[in-house]
Amino acid sequence: MSEGAVISRTAVNRNPGLAGAVLIIDDEAEIRESLQTLLEMEGFAVETAASGEAGLQRIGEHPFDLILLDLTLPGRNGMEILAEIHAHETGLPVIMITAYGTVENAVRAMQAGAANFVQKPWDNEKLLADVRASVGWRRAEEENIQLKRALKQRYNFENIVGKSEPMLRIFDLVAQVANSRSTVLLQGESGTGKEIIAKALHLNSPRHDRPFVPVNTGSMPTDLLESTLFGHVKGAFTSAIASKKGLFEMADRGTLFLDEIATMSLETQAKILRVLQDRRFMHLGGVQEVQVDVRIIAATNVDLRTLVREGRFREDLFYRLNVITIELPPLRQRREDIPLLVQFFLKRYAEENDRPARRIMPEALRPLMSYSWPGNVRELENVIERAVVLSSGTDITIDLLPDNLLGRGSSFTLHDPPADASLFEIVEDVERRIITDMLEKCNWNQTEAAEHFKVPLSTLNQKIRRLNIEIKKKTRG
Repeated sequence: MSEGAVISRTAVNRNPGLAGAVLIIDDEAEIRESLQTLLEMEGFAVETAASGEAGLQRIGEHPFDLILLDLTLPGRNGMEILAEIHAHETGLPVIMITAYGTVENAVRAMQAGAANFVQKPWDNEKLLADVRASVGWRRAEEENIQLKRALKQRYNFENIVGKSEPMLRIFDLVAQVANSRSTVLLQGESGTGKEIIAKALHLNSPRHDRPFVPVNTGSMPTDLLESTLFGHVKGAFTSAIASKKGLFEMADRGTLFLDEIATMSLETQAKILRVLQDRRFMHLGGVQEVQVDVRIIAATNVDLRTLVREGRFREDLFYRLNVITIELPPLRQRREDIPLLVQFFLKRYAEENDRPARRIMPEALRPLMSYSWPGNVRELENVIERAVVLSSGTDITIDLLPDNLLGRGSSFTLHDPPADASLFEIVEDVERRIITDMLEKCNWNQTEAAEHFKVPLSTLNQKIRRLNIEIKKKTRG
């Protein structure tokens, strides 16, 4: 195959009605026909090739979600073809087909990057499950790549994953305010990604080539926090054996990210307020003023207005911080982002642990979609990292998930979709049930339901139409 045969392939739009595009490479006509019939009955678009060279040519001409590759081919064997496929299509999953007695070779193929292997004669249901999982993995990976490319082109965002309506609104808001000098307040539960959004604001601002300095204000006592923020002169306190600059100076002409700002003492709040007003401060124990140009991004997981009413947070500082507020939704309010996040973390922790790429099995995705995620994205990340480390193969199965995800401790209950459902059908099933449940709670009042979901009514109505949700008549009012 010529070097450009795969790379020069022109992109084509996939038919969303198809379960996926599969190429079968096997020199036995009976095997090709049998697999093609089985897969086409399940909605897959199938092409076949009788040799490795013919298969490579097909891959160069058409996009595929999965390759079924015979291990023992005439001429160039399956291992050689596998290597060439991955040389040009790194993320394209390949399932090896092996005859009885060559399982050791198939295992070696998996070590070389194959997604799995199927032994002749195969079990139809197991084969279909493997094919669905591999195709789901491929499509989620492609969606992540396309999403990240679009976000980078439009915003230069890194490590932010999401296609839900709440996240798209946040992306637009970040893009609008990043170029300003205004202070930004990020509000959201723990684990929703406030620091990632703060970094996105910095990277998309004119200060992007200057320091981004994060500090967790809740992790230090008042004296240490003030010394850390403002610096000190020699002899300011017992252990101050030398003068030291603070984070405000280190962040000069850059961005200072104050996380958990609600935990600061009233005394420290007063000093922060002065810097925001005058852009000046003094080192601890010092007498000379220091002038800085720092943009402040603050974050909190509590309601600052409540703390103001209770006298635990300065009202004047609140209004200085609350120039532009970005509310980060909890993960349970953007469940359609979960498959993308899962794929993102699978790739990250497979690479960090020097493991082959992992794929999530449909039965393992279901509890991830239905769990309430009190720890939000951070908790999901920890679950996926644990699963990658504990997994011995390429499949992330339900037994690799912690017990609390498997029906215990979840505030969201959901009937399982059909066992043979694809990843995308599972996501739609969850979304359909969540919306239907909320509509029922709101007595089928779409306007009220949209307010609960914090989305425009037009967005909710689009989802209702797309998911074929039947609107029932109101029973009251």
